[in-house]
Amino acid sequence: MHRQNYAAVFALAGLLAALLISASAARCGLTPEQKKLNLKSFDYVWTTIYEKHFDTTFGGIDWPAVRDELKPKVEAATDMDEVREVLRDMVGRLGLSHFGIIPADLYENIDGPPKKGDAGGESGIGARVADGRAIVVRVAAGSPADAAGIKPGWWIDAVGDEEMEPLLSSIAEKAENDNRRNFYLARAVIGRLSGSVGDSITLAFTDGDDQVVVKTLELTAPDGKKAVFGNLPPFYLTIDVDTLDAGIGYFAFNCFFDPTTLMSAFNRAMKSFMTAPGLIIDLRGNPGGIGAIAMGMSGWLIDEKNYYLGTLSTRDTELKLIVNPRAKTFAGPVAVLVDEMSGSSAEFLSGGLQDLGRARIFGTRTIGAALPSMIEKLPNGDGFQYVFADYVSQSGRPLEGDGVTPDEPVAITREALLNGHDPVVDAAVEWIKNGRDNSKSDGTKR
Repeated sequence: MHRQNYAAVFALAGLLAALLISASAARCGLTPEQKKLNLKSFDYVWTTIYEKHFDTTFGGIDWPAVRDELKPKVEAATDMDEVREVLRDMVGRLGLSHFGIIPADLYENIDGPPKKGDAGGESGIGARVADGRAIVVRVAAGSPADAAGIKPGWWIDAVGDEEMEPLLSSIAEKAENDNRRNFYLARAVIGRLSGSVGDSITLAFTDGDDQVVVKTLELTAPDGKKAVFGNLPPFYLTIDVDTLDAGIGYFAFNCFFDPTTLMSAFNRAMKSFMTAPGLIIDLRGNPGGIGAIAMGMSGWLIDEKNYYLGTLSTRDTELKLIVNPRAKTFAGPVAVLVDEMSGSSAEFLSGGLQDLGRARIFGTRTIGAALPSMIEKLPNGDGFQYVFADYVSQSGRPLEGDGVTPDEPVAITREALLNGHDPVVDAAVEWIKNGRDNSKSDGTKR
């Protein structure tokens, strides 16, 4: 069995990994050898959690009873989808993020360029939910959506034959009291806008003139620099550096991977922003990745030693996410933008800077998927992501399930998007231009 151990790395939200599984293999019968490997995989997943989970009570679950209940289902499974369903049921009993089963087919062609039929096909539409309706919030330049003339602010009424409003209404009702409600809603839309490279999707919109518009888009390979890390499927890093109104620095990126590329870009940006009146770090839609990158970025913003972003606790040890200040740090106001799709390391960075009083947070509450994890390859070829430690922020807040609450909540609106505005960026720019506390969110470093 191939095993990748990177205890020093605090990997991507398992929620995302679980949601990547839409490309799972077609149903087919299992050979005797496959059945044997699936049973070995079941035993490995159960034993790993039994021996390594940070909570020895398993949240009050009788873990041996779970094994006795579910193992016969793996033995009786007739295809890989059924096996994965049982394994996901098992890890799902813990009720935590960062647990997931990643189908082996997502690892195919991991070293080569994406080709037709590979998972990860994109439309170029960034979507969220506002007022109970799916809405376009971003259109990637050069994407199929851009070529089709789709604009931010358009309502997404249907994907194929499926109408969005009834779907979203049902999800909202079921998740009424769940802190991750907005995540579930956004993910339901985003998941329907992707598929395999070369697939086509037909969407019905209401445009800015309230006219119904129907577009058919062919999904293309992901944009960005391919990043392969350990036993994770590939990610595609995109970085956006800009100078906004009044010289305010802006840095956005979509995942905490490829530290060489990402930190090199951030280092260059910070050197160019040292005299800027303020800095905006945009973590919206960022599911996380390597937690050490958050520590490196914060070193540009905090000028004192012995500060940390939070604490990881395993069964036996504690590890603080220490900030190592640069020789010269940025002293101006820092705004961090988050939303319901920001998770894991994005929460480490935003929550840690918020606790230290070093940044003001704008947007909507984050996922609440803030547990460090590892990913290993199972005997049957699938990936297994599991939590190895608990995490609390610098002030002692457990972000798992709760997320980071913005200091200044800002919701997207159709009117702003149609007029070419980003209300979250606008709010951050306004705060910086008004000169509210030239270094900290509340005037106190904690």
